[in-house]
Amino acid sequence: MHGEVARVDFGGCVLMLEDGSLLKATVRGRLMGPRKALGNAVVVGDRAQFEPVARAEHGAAAPTRPSSDAAAVITGVEPRRNAFSRRLVGRQVGEQVVAANLDQLALVSSCAEPTFRPGFTDRVLCQAERAGLPARLVLAKMDLAARDRDVAARAEEILDTYGSAGYPSHAVCALSDQGVPALKAACRGRRTLFVGPSGAGKSTLLNAMVPGLDLLVGRVNPTTGKGRHTTTAAWLVRAEPDLELVDTPGLKSFALWGIGPRHLDRFYREFVSLPPCRFRDCSHAREPGCAVREALARGEIAEPRYASFVKLRQELEREANAELARPGSR
Repeated sequence: MHGEVARVDFGGCVLMLEDGSLLKATVRGRLMGPRKALGNAVVVGDRAQFEPVARAEHGAAAPTRPSSDAAAVITGVEPRRNAFSRRLVGRQVGEQVVAANLDQLALVSSCAEPTFRPGFTDRVLCQAERAGLPARLVLAKMDLAARDRDVAARAEEILDTYGSAGYPSHAVCALSDQGVPALKAACRGRRTLFVGPSGAGKSTLLNAMVPGLDLLVGRVNPTTGKGRHTTTAAWLVRAEPDLELVDTPGLKSFALWGIGPRHLDRFYREFVSLPPCRFRDCSHAREPGCAVREALARGEIAEPRYASFVKLRQELEREANAELARPGSR
């Protein structure tokens, strides 16, 4: 039997079946790591194999952390066609898989309150490029732009910057429904991962896209669902037969995983189509014959994107040097 992992909590999962019904499940211990923690073994979006509890109890291996109300045991996970990851928060170096088997990513940021963060935005977009995921920028709280000329000018600049980089962009307002139908249409038939910084208005936007979403959230998370949409973990909701949304908690920061300083330019979409630089290991900072800086001078690359690239490359270089300096790293 198969189901889609809709949520993962403390070693247990919620499975979504083909008919949309939900099933609480535990996970076989052999799928865990040495610490008997789920880690990246089972994540939201995985297609999982499971057995009903009554049948699984006769198996050779018991599930980890059995739940008295779990109706199934996950016995395996099918290979993922893709996965969106980030670096673990804190000093520990490792990968955190956010969700798997996705069709696109929607990055929700606000035009103001809080201030738009280009560094955060470009990190997420780079990670989406690494995962092979088409991405689109959603600029929320456009009602603030309607009341303030400076905010409106900044919003237009942001949309132009990412539009010229090749990213579809949406200017939306959940309160007035501005841009919401178009965004919803862009998500139909595509399992869409929604990510964004804390306070950007992502949850409000999703509720505008899918009226009654709070009730679906409560079904997915029967333990903590209390009629309020407070995202504490990634979750998958099939809002309509052709509309699957994966929501994630608001993020204070986002660190790249699997992207080093020397290869960062491969994940800036507008850099990839340029002719090669004179030097193969060009850092795009000072070297002569740099195709990236020449494109910048011609206006083919937006200054904010280039500035973001330079800053992020420097950060990645410092991180790489710090890793080499750690005892036992050589």
